[in-house]
Amino acid sequence: HSEATVIVADDITPADIILLHQQGVAAFISEHGGPLSHTAILVRSLGVPAVFGLHHARRMVVDGEIIIVDGDNGHAIAGPDALALAWYEKRQQLDKDYRRELGRLKSEPAITQDGHTVCLMANIELPEDSVSAYDNGAHGVGLFRTEFLYMNREKMPDEEEQLEAYRRVLEAARGPVTIRTLDLGADKQVDSGRSQSPTATNPALGLRAIRLCLKEQDMFRVQLRALLRASSFGEMRIMLPMISNLQELRQALHLIEETKDDLRRQSLAYNEKVQVGAMIEVPAAALAAPLLARYADFFSIGTNDLIQYTLAIDRVDDEVNYLYDPLHPAVLRLIQITIEAGAQAGIPVAMCGEMASDPRYTRLLLGLGLTEFSMNPGSLLEIKRIIRHSDTRGLRGIVQRLLASTNSAEMHELIEQLAAPALH
Repeated sequence: HSEATVIVADDITPADIILLHQQGVAAFISEHGGPLSHTAILVRSLGVPAVFGLHHARRMVVDGEIIIVDGDNGHAIAGPDALALAWYEKRQQLDKDYRRELGRLKSEPAITQDGHTVCLMANIELPEDSVSAYDNGAHGVGLFRTEFLYMNREKMPDEEEQLEAYRRVLEAARGPVTIRTLDLGADKQVDSGRSQSPTATNPALGLRAIRLCLKEQDMFRVQLRALLRASSFGEMRIMLPMISNLQELRQALHLIEETKDDLRRQSLAYNEKVQVGAMIEVPAAALAAPLLARYADFFSIGTNDLIQYTLAIDRVDDEVNYLYDPLHPAVLRLIQITIEAGAQAGIPVAMCGEMASDPRYTRLLLGLGLTEFSMNPGSLLEIKRIIRHSDTRGLRGIVQRLLASTNSAEMHELIEQLAAPALH
């Protein structure tokens, strides 16, 4: 209810979001897509209200009219009456009061009632996002997405441009920074990173992420050189997306070692001991986690794709995304396998998917043994509040009963038992 622009479009891409956000757009409404697409995740990370999959929205909205965009509940109200305006204005104020109260936790530690310390980190998209991350008490960056470097341009970024972007993030950081190698493909198609091959029938299962990098090695080597050189400016980790088998991990590690050799011959500085980890977002990777853990320095669970691939649903398709269920027993079991594999190998396991930022699942994840969460900066303090009011000893017992249960009613009761304290 102010002089601000709401974009209503047939579809909105991540590149559109970044460009329009820089111009001060207040909210987005898209006729297509779902709340779990990369675009929707990006919007949430920027703190901008948005509703996706609102069919025929452009026919219903008139230019210049007031629109209420309720991103929390997925509602949009065009031409609201005075009663609706008053209700949402009151809700805005209550939210501001709640955020102000949460702000008092910024410098408080994320420690459970029984003394377990939890590491809370931020997912960021742009170098300047690190300011918001640390304003919300993040102890590092658990996921820095590099795709933005390839958006809104015809030519790929060169080594020096990438080095400058990574250096800016590292120098602004107040903790470790995990940088993910480029994850193009699926719902993140951009001009500069496109292969010349025809469009895939099912891009989520096609040439994307590490698969694209290993095929387009000239492009990948440029990024690896920039990343390794940037590692001399701060505490940096390299994370490889969509690893599905040991061969991919070992091939990527071999390319990293070759790149180190090149930098050494050129007398260019880098951190010889930079850590390299794998994202666990394919069911095969979760099941093979004990084997992958022998070669990876750390894991990070990407629940967005892990759930999509486990349940065989397209999370971007608003016709089937109602089937997207983080609480499906198969999903929980894969998360448990990954966490246990990390513990047995002595390597850290984080979660950087949307599940980590959802307060409904915080106590469940604590009960599964997760101790590193990475999320959009706006969720950090709320998750910290829940952690500080949780006792992992009791949670572990409930979670084990949940994983062992075959009774639907009992499972729902246990899930509510876990979630209820987190929502008050």
